[in-house]
Amino acid sequence: MTETPPFTGGFFCAFKEGQMTRDKRTLAVHAGTRRSQFSEMSEAIYMTQGFAYASAEAAEARFEQAGTDEFIYARYGNPTVRMFEERIAALEGAEDGFATASGMAAVHGALAAMTKAGDHVVAARALFGSCLYVLEDVLARFGVQVTLVDGLDMQAWAEAITPQTRLVFFESISNPTLEVIDIAQVSALAHAVGAYVVVDNVFSTPVYSKAIELGVDAVIYSATKHIDGQGRGLGGVILGTKDVIRGIIEPFMKHTGGAMSPFNAWMMVKSLETLELRVRAQVETANALAEALLHRKDLERVIYPGLKTHPQFALTQAQMGAGGTVMALDVGSKERAFRFMNALEIILISNNLGDSKSIITHPATTTHQRLPQAQKDLLGITSGLLRFSVGLESARDLEADLMAALDAAGVEA
Repeated sequence: MTETPPFTGGFFCAFKEGQMTRDKRTLAVHAGTRRSQFSEMSEAIYMTQGFAYASAEAAEARFEQAGTDEFIYARYGNPTVRMFEERIAALEGAEDGFATASGMAAVHGALAAMTKAGDHVVAARALFGSCLYVLEDVLARFGVQVTLVDGLDMQAWAEAITPQTRLVFFESISNPTLEVIDIAQVSALAHAVGAYVVVDNVFSTPVYSKAIELGVDAVIYSATKHIDGQGRGLGGVILGTKDVIRGIIEPFMKHTGGAMSPFNAWMMVKSLETLELRVRAQVETANALAEALLHRKDLERVIYPGLKTHPQFALTQAQMGAGGTVMALDVGSKERAFRFMNALEIILISNNLGDSKSIITHPATTTHQRLPQAQKDLLGITSGLLRFSVGLESARDLEADLMAALDAAGVEA
């Protein structure tokens, strides 16, 4: 029997990494765990913004160089937050991570920390509306030149990326039209000129992600989505090498205040324990529903990366091995889309995704509402397009709900 080490004002880890290769499901339960002298089973919530020092000399020493598990201020780091950072980094195969207050805090933090006035950024144009705002409004305001390209066109990437390019940014699966971008090819083009590669990986999830091994320098997740996955709290995380996270991201984030709260970090730590079980169940249901919806003659498009009809199906299988938890449906018009949503009984209307509850939204009037019509047209965000995030309900019940609502939507008001 292993005895509990004496408490010396720090922590001890019951899980020793590096002894053997461990599966993601094991890492999701144990990685990064810190236990106090009480040897608690469930991870503790350290609800503190500050930390006391044994002496003035100890305070000085910590500010000069904080050691492992030595904390200064919650905006810089916290024991519970650190557990989440280490656990999610282990799942992703990254060296380190910095947890943020929201997914967009992670996007803004990474892009702002890694660029300066005069730098050039190349990004895929198929992005979440808030990501486009950060690129086109915020970064441009501070003198960063931004070029948007068709993320599927490797020639467009090659022509846009120049020796002056500092960073490239894209969603590995775009929101909401689910284009799948070749991570390895874009990374190779960027690294050839010394540019960083930053990927918003929320649709892939840490369960299916291979972003680090495919060449990405920084991986971003909105932990609000699948990681919490239960509609409770906001959060985000930036993952990468120690040089990137501690050398570039941390100095920016700790001074600009985008840190995750200890309570939200605790929720995310506990949610990671069931992440793989939840996401794999959602993907299985999503596959079944996408196949069933393909037979509906009243749907103009069924977009799901796990379908063989998807243009990047082969790439999806190579990069992820699965199609994810989200699909898009085009019912032809805004009027029919609204009738369809209003007829649903189980599936909820909301603009979130990656939740245990199935969710549907109309991007043209919600998440991508601010985009000019010409840009919506370019991205394929039609008036009839719906984004459907598959939850944990019975696949049979969800299919019945979808089919009944489609039938109802076909009847003119």
